[in-house]
This record gives sequence, structure tokens and C-alpha cells, in this order.
Amino acid sequence: MNKVYDEAKTCPTPIRAAAKAYGAVLPEWDNSLEKLYKATHSVISGLYGKYKLGIIANQSLGTQERIDNWGIGKYFDVVIASAEAGCVKPDLRIFTMALEKAECEPSEAVMIGDRLDNDIVPAKKIGMKTVWVRQAYAKYQCIDDESKRPDHIIDSIEELLFLDLN
Repeated sequence: MNKVYDEAKTCPTPIRAAAKAYGAVLPEWDNSLEKLYKATHSVISGLYGKYKLGIIANQSLGTQERIDNWGIGKYFDVVIASAEAGCVKPDLRIFTMALEKAECEPSEAVMIGDRLDNDIVPAKKIGMKTVWVRQAYAKYQCIDDESKRPDHIIDSIEELLFLDLN
């Protein structure tokens, strides 16, 4: 039991780790169950205009349509989803695609993400600044070596409004 708990606690996808340990089969992901954090609209509208905004996500087909339906698509200059890109984070190619589309150098970009393995580490590898948002199960990940240490650590997306991201 402790091994399952430890794996689920440190794994970026704890539900999958627990299911695997117990031999359970998880249902296919249902995109209609996705929802935004409560503060998403206010945070994004607060950042819009100060920064060029983009999304790099491991998502299924239709990401642009989903964010448009949530009313936030208009704020983003770049949306790169793994289903359309043909590669998934942490593959550096998906980050490079986003930077090229944004016409931005890595040193001028900030990756804001909830996962050390998929967001922070690859972004740092290509020279982006990083912000780790420790929300949901991401708060259980740990920085076990300095290569994973982000430039900023926050506990909620609302804190983005108070960071100097330049």
C-alpha cells in the first residue's frame, strides 16, 4: 500500500499510477469535463496587453475551439496543442514551435505551468524563464535537483498578476 501511495504522490499523473498499481483500466478522457480555474478570466484579462500570451498544451484535437468556447481564446496569440503539433511535452519541439509562431526568443518567453517534468524542465532547457503553479496534484511534485528549480513558485494563478515576468 505504501508503494502505491508514494508512487501516486510523486507521479505527475497520480490517478494513472494508482490505477496501474491495482490493475484498473481508466476510461478515455472526456474533454467536456474540463473546466477553468475560478480566477482564469480575471488573470488572463489582467495579463493581456502587458504580454503576448500563448498556450503549449498536451491536449486532444479541438483545443482552440475549447478555449474559444470558454471565452478566453481571444486573449491568446499562439495555441500549440500536442494533437495538432505531432509531439507532446516535454518534447522540446513543441516549445520551439510555439516560440517560432510567436516570433519570440526563448530568453524573452516565460513558461507558466503546473508540472515540473512537462513544463518547467523543458522550458528551462531551451532558455525560457519559468513559473511553477503548484495547484491541484502538482503541489505534490518536488524539486529533487536544481535543474528543476523554476524562476518563480506560486500556489495559485492569481499570484501571476503580482509577478514581474520581464
